[in-house]
Amino acid sequence: MRLLAIAALIATFAPPLTAQEGSENPADVASIDAIIEAYYEVVSGPAGESADRARDEYLHHPSALIGIPTRGDDGQPTIRMITLSQYHDDFGGARQQPFYEWEINRETQRFGNVAHVWSTYASSREPAGEIFTRGINSIELFWGSGRWWITSWSFDQEREGLEVPGEYLAE
Repeated sequence: MRLLAIAALIATFAPPLTAQEGSENPADVASIDAIIEAYYEVVSGPAGESADRARDEYLHHPSALIGIPTRGDDGQPTIRMITLSQYHDDFGGARQQPFYEWEINRETQRFGNVAHVWSTYASSREPAGEIFTRGINSIELFWGSGRWWITSWSFDQEREGLEVPGEYLAE
């Protein structure tokens, strides 16, 4: 009887399983294709929703770093290196506008347990909609503990004087 009461309490107060849905899906990290697909799914979604932080944390190694390119006060390029937690704290709130990003080309180099992915992306306000920007994500991956981990990523996007080179676009 006591076990039945404890089980009833756990069932009553435990968070619904849907709260964790998708956050720790082994299929997301089983291959390079899968982890890159999940990487883009995490950042994409409608206005008013946030990125799936738990799923993103599952994709990334606990010590992963993110490089955010910026311009210094002198106008020169610089990079801000942050943790995934800092990234979500700084940029992870509810989207003000719909945002969808997807891969349009990939160049992968792998040696042993490490891989580097040049992932050309496009961004729009609706799934596969009119593109408002393109760029390239540089993603470092590590194979360990029977799965892929994102260990770091940085990006740059097109702007005046900088277009994605033809070899990084789909044929």
